[in-house]
Amino acid sequence: MIRVLFVCLGNICRSPMAEAIYRNMVQNKGLADKIEVDSAGTALWHSGKPPHKGTRAKLDEYKISYEGMTARQISQEDFNTFDYIITMDDDNMKNIESEFEMSDSVTVKKLLEFVDNPRELNVPDPYYTGDFDYTYELVHEACEHLLEYIVHKHQI
Repeated sequence: MIRVLFVCLGNICRSPMAEAIYRNMVQNKGLADKIEVDSAGTALWHSGKPPHKGTRAKLDEYKISYEGMTARQISQEDFNTFDYIITMDDDNMKNIESEFEMSDSVTVKKLLEFVDNPRELNVPDPYYTGDFDYTYELVHEACEHLLEYIVHKHQI
């Protein structure tokens, strides 16, 4: 089982959006028995809360389930559990690198690193920008590339 964890700041906008989109892609390709998906935040502020209403509305628009998803904070245990820890921006990456002991067995990268010639280097936080459409476009495109990468790398 390949395990992928998406990480943003509060785990209510970008990372749950990525989790839901990626899980939907994995299920549509018949890989749910091979790839497991979760999300977390670097901050504790929203723990236990559902995704932001803007994220839910965008996922509803595309009929992508977020049922049962609640925010949680990333922990050191995640570095023992997940094969991929995928952050949304430089700040998330810096927070992780400064607060956790890295493991050579985990690939830690920004989501947009999986896109050739990305429009952005970081996924903008719609909590602040209000632009859930643009965030969805970036996350969806990058999740497609990430899935291709993992399928090819692990030959699944």
